[in-house]
Amino acid sequence: MSSATGIPAHYPDEPRENEPLLGRPGDVTQDEETSIISNLWLGTGWISLVGAILLALSIWLSVFLHPLLPLVSPHPLLNSLGILALTLAIQILQPTWSPSTKRRGQIAHASLNLFSFLCFTAGATIILVNKHRSSDPHPHFHSAHAYLGLTSVAVLVLQYAIGLSMWAFPAVYGGEERAKKVWKYHRMAGYVIYLLLLGTVIAATYTPYASKVLELKTWSVAVAAGLCVVGVYPRASLTKLGLRRENPQ
Repeated sequence: MSSATGIPAHYPDEPRENEPLLGRPGDVTQDEETSIISNLWLGTGWISLVGAILLALSIWLSVFLHPLLPLVSPHPLLNSLGILALTLAIQILQPTWSPSTKRRGQIAHASLNLFSFLCFTAGATIILVNKHRSSDPHPHFHSAHAYLGLTSVAVLVLQYAIGLSMWAFPAVYGGEERAKKVWKYHRMAGYVIYLLLLGTVIAATYTPYASKVLELKTWSVAVAAGLCVVGVYPRASLTKLGLRRENPQ
């Protein structure tokens, strides 16, 4: 049932607190009785879910349809899997709003983030080992993909460290209340880093290995990345980003 304003009647006190960047208040809000898995496709979530899956599938198919290279092939496989896991990590937390749904969302978010971090770390390590063993006289970092990748790894380490410490060790920030004040910056940074990672994947299509060996098409990767953006960002909560104050209860 909806009110005359179109806002779901079962959220009478939270219309502004749960208002996403695009859409009506309550459009992307997890119900207490609903499985947390449904957070992955609420609102525009299904679009980013399709995009992340298409991105991973296109890269995995391109890798396995060509000769495998032990110190090269795992790099795109792991990083595309990391992007998929990170997309799920963002989506599963976005619709949470009550203490119980937030807690469940944070656990799932942290678990998926840990998995994505392991994928990115392994992917970066493999390619660094490859570069170290390579007899290629050219500089190791000579492409936009390489520079974006190095930047992504650096900011990811910082982002994961801050996120984990705020959640598990709030005393570091002077207590839980003070830690909560830092959350909005953590969320903002997360959305910026997500764009950086998608840009890194698109830039990879210009490297000799991706374009000539794997024959990855820039347009196909860009379309999949675009779907991720279209699905994720409209669901961002204005209140969680600090762009709208919470209504007093």
